Amino acid sequence: MEVLRVQVFLMSLIALAFSSLPSSINAQLLPPAPAPAPTSDGIAVDQGVAYVLMLLALVLTYIIH
Repeated sequence: MEVLRVQVFLMSLIALAFSSLPSSINAQLLPPAPAPAPTSDGIAVDQGVAYVLMLLALVLTYIIH
């Protein structure tokens, strides 16, 4: 039982030590560089695939009828 009390006391002490640390330890470091702009956002690719699928559906509909 005494061991349990010692463990609880040590965990409480460690938790108190960590809670007293500043919330932003990395405040002294430089802020991260911004990410580079994407070269393609994928909208053009999606639109191209959609046009090809619509054209394929139109051709198949024409062939079936």
